[in-house]
Amino acid sequence: MKITLKQLRVFDAVARTGNVSRAAETIPLSQSATSMSLADLEQHLGSPLFNRHGKKLQLNDYGRWLHPKVHQLLQQAEEIELSAHSGALHGQLIVGASSTIGNFLLAALIADFVQQHPEVDIRLKVANSEQIVDDMVNLRIDLGLIEGICHSHQLTATPWRDDHLVTFCSPQHPLAQQTSISLQQLEEQQWVLREIGSGTREIFTMATQQKLHHLKVKLELGNSQAIKQAVKTGLGLGCLSTLAIASEVEHGELVALSTPDLLISRELFLLTGNSQHQSELSLSFQHFIA
Repeated sequence: MKITLKQLRVFDAVARTGNVSRAAETIPLSQSATSMSLADLEQHLGSPLFNRHGKKLQLNDYGRWLHPKVHQLLQQAEEIELSAHSGALHGQLIVGASSTIGNFLLAALIADFVQQHPEVDIRLKVANSEQIVDDMVNLRIDLGLIEGICHSHQLTATPWRDDHLVTFCSPQHPLAQQTSISLQQLEEQQWVLREIGSGTREIFTMATQQKLHHLKVKLELGNSQAIKQAVKTGLGLGCLSTLAIASEVEHGELVALSTPDLLISRELFLLTGNSQHQSELSLSFQHFIA
C-alpha cells in the first residue's frame, strides 16, 4: 500500500472544509491535484471516504472513523519536522474558548505565552460552550476552555479555575440601592440573559430552576458586552461572571446586587480530546495557563 503524507493532508483538508477547492487553497495545491490525491487515497483504501452532494463532500462512516487517526498522524509528522530545528517551540495552536474565558482571561495569557515563544502562532476562537465542544469533537480546534458542562464522552474536561456569577443592574434600577435582594424580588424583575447553549446560561439555569419558578426573560443575547449594554438602559437584570462586569462596577456603570439566597459558583474547564495526540506545543501551553 502506497499512501503518502500528501494524500493524508488532502484528506484532512477536505474533511475540514467539505469542499475540494477550499481544501486546495489551504494545502496549497491545484484543485485538480487535490482531487487526484483524494481519488488515489480512496483507491488505495478500496473505499470512498465521503458522501458527495454536488460540490459538497461530507465524511461517511468510514471517513469519520479514519479522520481522527489521520489528524493525529499529521500532527506527529509535523513534530518530526519541527524537531529538526532548534529546541524552541514552533507551530500553530488553535484554541477555542467560551465568551468569559476568551475575552477576560485567555487573551492576556496568550499574549504572554507568545511573547515568550515568538515562533509560536496561537489562534483564538471565541464562541459559546456548546460550539467549543462541537469544534473539539470535530477537530476544528486543538484545545478548548469552557464555562459550562461538557456532555461529550469523546473529550476529557479538566477543572481549570473557579468563577462566580453575579446578578447586576443599572445604577438607576429600583433594586440598585438595596443592601439585600430576596428571591421574590428577583422573580418580579425582567432578565437579560445569555443565549441557550452558552455555559453561563446553563449554569444560571441549573442554579435557579429550583428557586426562581417564574423567570421573566425579556431578552437573550449572544455575548456579555451586549447584555451589559442592555442592562445599562434599565431593560432588566443580568447575570454574568464577576470577571465580565468588574470594570463597569468599578466605574459605577453597573451595580452588583447582593443576593444571599442565590449564590452561583462554577468551575471553568480545559477540554482535550481522548484520542487526540497532545503535541509539545499544546502541553507547554496547558502548563503555562495552569
